[in-house]
Amino acid sequence: MPAHHAVTSCLALLALVALPAAQAGENASIRFSGRLHYDTARFNNDGRGTAERHGDDLRAAWLAASGKLYGLDYKVEGDFAPHKPVARDVYIARRFDANTVTLGQFKQYFSLDDRISSNHIATIERSWLAQTLAPGYRLGLGMNGSGGDAFWSGSIYSLESIDAWKVKGRGAGVRAGYAPWHAPGHVLHLGASLAREQQDNPGMGNAAALRVRPRTAGYFADNSRLPLVEFRNGRDVTVNKFGAEAAGVHGAWSWQAEYGGARYDDGEQTADVRAGYVQGSWLLTGEARSYDARAGRFVQLKPTDGTSALELVARYDHIKGRQRPLLRRELSAEAWTLGVNWYAARHMRVMVDLTDSRSRNVLTSTTLDHTRVLAGRVQLDF
Repeated sequence: MPAHHAVTSCLALLALVALPAAQAGENASIRFSGRLHYDTARFNNDGRGTAERHGDDLRAAWLAASGKLYGLDYKVEGDFAPHKPVARDVYIARRFDANTVTLGQFKQYFSLDDRISSNHIATIERSWLAQTLAPGYRLGLGMNGSGGDAFWSGSIYSLESIDAWKVKGRGAGVRAGYAPWHAPGHVLHLGASLAREQQDNPGMGNAAALRVRPRTAGYFADNSRLPLVEFRNGRDVTVNKFGAEAAGVHGAWSWQAEYGGARYDDGEQTADVRAGYVQGSWLLTGEARSYDARAGRFVQLKPTDGTSALELVARYDHIKGRQRPLLRRELSAEAWTLGVNWYAARHMRVMVDLTDSRSRNVLTSTTLDHTRVLAGRVQLDF
């Protein structure tokens, strides 16, 4: 978006929150935070399909204001990198002993990979499981809490968000887990997620069609989208989702793995998606990956010497989709990713990932696309 529009939008956001907080005096507090992610990608295309084009872009320019207002927690957050500003977290919350109730727009509770902040994930792209199954930011009412070695969360939500109102419907989901070991450098995490959604009239009137089309070669790879699922005949679609997750930290080594799926049914046809990944990392400088047992997720890495850290990452992704009987399709994809992360300082990171992805038509046993991409990111957060 034009720079002057971004500045105007940022100032409007700050004024919206700062004015009532300032008037509230001792009954309020305010804290500003943000992130900048600048991404680049260089592709090695094969001869199949439309070739991907090299690209670079300011992928994230988030600004947030959060704090307390008359006993309530609040957060207002927007992303000003797209052509139009996009709302992220916009909510109020209240704590009740071990539980917190949240009302507004917030990221729904599904999957370990999706619950980790984009500032702290080990690869530039999230897993295909998180990209295709996690509901993301939605308007809703949620509750999360923890006790002992367990954590839990759940919500009811609209399929609409503040900026995406053409997806009509509603959903409900839960995520819970158990971390019997959660000391620094010694973590075992187990968890599961369930969600049920009802999407109304996809493809009819002003309602958007229901499509599942992951980018198999990353953010810039629109030509490599894999069309796993499509419902656009106006019939209501019921979606049942599940996910299982496990992770561990053993000194400088860490790992995480998830498997999940979804069943889509409109009464005339059904579709199934199954996805999973396995990921491991090694911090060459000796740090242990940081884990928050109350939320069941990994958080910000703190270099031991206070200056920098170096991390090697490897991940294998797989996804498969099948739809019957009106649209007869069965497609799959797999990818290997090798990455290096340099934590130049506590709030600055440089990432480089090499990904080799392949997609296939299972019914005809043919390769649809084989793309390699070298991706990079410079990241700042405050």
